[in-house]
Amino acid sequence: MLKLKSAELGRMSVDEFKRSTKLPLMVVLDNVRSMHNVGSVFRTADAFLLNGIYLCGYTPQPPHRDIQKTALGATETVAWTYAHDIVDAIRELKDNGYKIWAVEQTVDSIPLQDFKPGAQDKLALILGNEVEGVGEQVLAICDGVLEIPQFGTKHSLNVSVAAGIVLWEVAKGMLEADRASNEVKS
Repeated sequence: MLKLKSAELGRMSVDEFKRSTKLPLMVVLDNVRSMHNVGSVFRTADAFLLNGIYLCGYTPQPPHRDIQKTALGATETVAWTYAHDIVDAIRELKDNGYKIWAVEQTVDSIPLQDFKPGAQDKLALILGNEVEGVGEQVLAICDGVLEIPQFGTKHSLNVSVAAGIVLWEVAKGMLEADRASNEVKS
């Protein structure tokens, strides 16, 4: 098996990325402390061509060397907005037609594998603080809660790892729904 070289990966330029059609999927980071986690989520958002990121509360914002170190330039491609209060960010997202889903462990959470987004759904996924998770006040105004099933003893994932898992699964579901709806139209 031959490994691809960087030049063979078909990477977009920054301008091509900015002009491309994005998935109608946003990620919201609320009070995430670690700059490395923030940078990692930027990189994941770039990889899956997300519409953008909201940074809320005391979540660090670019430009910062420690965010850039992990983001590898994704802060230049992925659109982002800062909101001091996550409730304001959620209100703005809802006003723009987004359904708001938290990633958290609750009594009513839906296992990630059972979540089936529609092709045209506009979704915003909230990830919370590394220790406290998504706050109760925020959970109360969400349209639903997704949970990553876990089977070991910890039942806890690093926020950037959780973001990677959830964003991939939801993006994949949106792309599959889009493909299925296009097949029906043909």
